[in-house]
Amino acid sequence: MDKPWDPSQPILEIDHLSISFFTRAREIPAVMDFSCTVMAGEAMGLVGESGCGKSTVALAVMRDLGKTGRIVGGAIRFKGRDLTHMSDEELRHIRGSEIAMIYQEPMASLNPAMKIGAQLAEVPMIHQGMAKAEAWALARQIVADVRLPDPDRILRSYPHQLSGGQQQRIVIAMALMSKPALLILDEPTTALDVTVEAGIVDLVKDLGEKYGTSLLFISHNLGLVLDVCDRLCVMYSGEAVETGAVKEVFDRMQHPYTQALFRSIPIPGADKTTRPLISIPGNFPLPHERPPGCNFGPRCSYFAAGRCDQGDIPMAPVPFGDRHETRCIRSSEIDWDAPPPARARTERATIGPVVLRMEDVKKYYEVSSGMFGGGGTKVVKANETLSFEAREGETLAIVGESGCGKSTFAKVLMGLETATDGKIMLYDRDIQSTPIEKRSTDTVSGVQMVFQNPFDTLNPSMTIGRQIVRALEIFGEGKDDAARHARMLELLDLVKLPRAFAERMPRQLSGGQKQRVGIARAFAGGAKIVVADEPVSALDVSVQAAVTDLLMEIQRKNGTTLLFISHDLSIVRYLSDRVMVMYLGHVVELGTTDQVFQPPYHPYTEALLSAVPIADTRVEKKRIVLEGDIPSAMNPPPGCPFQTRCRWKSHVPGNLCETEMPPVRMLKGGHQIKCHLSDAEFASMEPVIKIAAE
Repeated sequence: MDKPWDPSQPILEIDHLSISFFTRAREIPAVMDFSCTVMAGEAMGLVGESGCGKSTVALAVMRDLGKTGRIVGGAIRFKGRDLTHMSDEELRHIRGSEIAMIYQEPMASLNPAMKIGAQLAEVPMIHQGMAKAEAWALARQIVADVRLPDPDRILRSYPHQLSGGQQQRIVIAMALMSKPALLILDEPTTALDVTVEAGIVDLVKDLGEKYGTSLLFISHNLGLVLDVCDRLCVMYSGEAVETGAVKEVFDRMQHPYTQALFRSIPIPGADKTTRPLISIPGNFPLPHERPPGCNFGPRCSYFAAGRCDQGDIPMAPVPFGDRHETRCIRSSEIDWDAPPPARARTERATIGPVVLRMEDVKKYYEVSSGMFGGGGTKVVKANETLSFEAREGETLAIVGESGCGKSTFAKVLMGLETATDGKIMLYDRDIQSTPIEKRSTDTVSGVQMVFQNPFDTLNPSMTIGRQIVRALEIFGEGKDDAARHARMLELLDLVKLPRAFAERMPRQLSGGQKQRVGIARAFAGGAKIVVADEPVSALDVSVQAAVTDLLMEIQRKNGTTLLFISHDLSIVRYLSDRVMVMYLGHVVELGTTDQVFQPPYHPYTEALLSAVPIADTRVEKKRIVLEGDIPSAMNPPPGCPFQTRCRWKSHVPGNLCETEMPPVRMLKGGHQIKCHLSDAEFASMEPVIKIAAE
């Protein structure tokens, strides 16, 4: 008989865990000598780059490593009981009821053929034998707990009738139905907008406190971990390299990899010309190619030959702090407060004449309401009166939530869609109604796109070199094959890829390397305007720094105009010269980066800024969580498009916000805001983000 668990002891104790995957060719060690402790009611963050073993650890706790994965050493104790030696029957009693897991993609966890209420009620009925009526009542209560409007309607809905943020809240509700003692969250907000993410993060924290649930929170976003977690464990190449209290690890880090991660993310103060980001040199080692000694050694600026490459390096306690440990034999010798080595200051790209002008561009789609809807058509207003200009050598960022019209605007500019109305002037040519197949080669090669997901944009059966040469052929570059081959090698040099990569297939490249190939291909025809649609959101933070640095360098060299579409305002602040904020097809704010990031703000911009997780303990943020979802472009609200979610609406007299479209207000310095608020209200706005004095 097991002894009852003492709540003063760890709820989860992972002790020197090693996990391998077995293929026909070899054993692949995925996790080695990993230890981590989570106390009752504690939130532990697990961070690191893709492939470092975070999700493998989570799946090991759930004992769900598939047929090829195996725990080859160590123990996982939950409430004092070793999960690694439990039978399937014992695990069934624990999984879902005492330990629950929330995955990255909510639709993978929901049954598309079952209504939400039935899926939720099923959990306590199976795990606790609860009566159906009681289970439905509990489901309704927990749907209200996860702050979903109209719980009765939600319970009657199918998953496809909910937005991504609502689906993720349902998955969280499902995990909480049995009031588990431990909740594992594996990148639960990666696919969500930053505003929805802020709501989910607040929700997870509140529910953790309400139900006394311990959290194991897996993320590559250090800002989120700072918002959610009490403690932090940094992983690199299958090992824990540093662990401790979150604030302590952020402020007094003791491992070179932790330091390198922080130097590669844009926190307030980073500047693309005076304080550029520092990417981590080299590449992440493959599991069967790990170096001797310290796994991070080949990429570490503090590497000491003969010491760091000799034998296994154990985790060791740091002389200060709360259970603070590091896997670095030189941690006591390193001056952690020393500034990073000075990098050559780069000149800003010279801003030239206007190369692109959009005037009152509209893009409407007609959508059939189907056989049973009377056969009529409805209009989706994807872009409404879009007006702006972009100059040579300028980076214009376009920000907003999913569904605000950013990608539609990109398709119209590229000629993949034609605008319903308005003018698109490229230099002095109106290309508004010219689809891509009728555009001249010069126009097509002059406006190119870098896509969000580098994995989907390369032909898997063609070498890298051939794919770039193919683009050169289409653009009519080079007089013969030899000239095109030489130009292809120059483009690989431009994106800082070894020339030998010309012979490689896409599967042999990492995500960051594939994205560089996408950039090389975009510049093959000497592009003057590049639309970068979330080009770094699928990449690790250390790779993001290198790719953004590369885009800036190419821009300076070629005078390229960069239209940077993103929902990550941290990277926008670092990269852009001007920012355009979109909401439901409208431009609601447009100005220089400094103007947009300082008050006065459009109320939507204010909410966006407050939702951005920032990995800096000195930052104080005003918390504004937007209620509700972005309205449908098929049925937009009357008056101001943002009025259904605006916290400033009560400051406008009468019902002006609900009846009249606001005018575009020109503030000083060319700063534009589309809003009914008075000058006095704008003047009273306080900064959302403040940096506390040292």
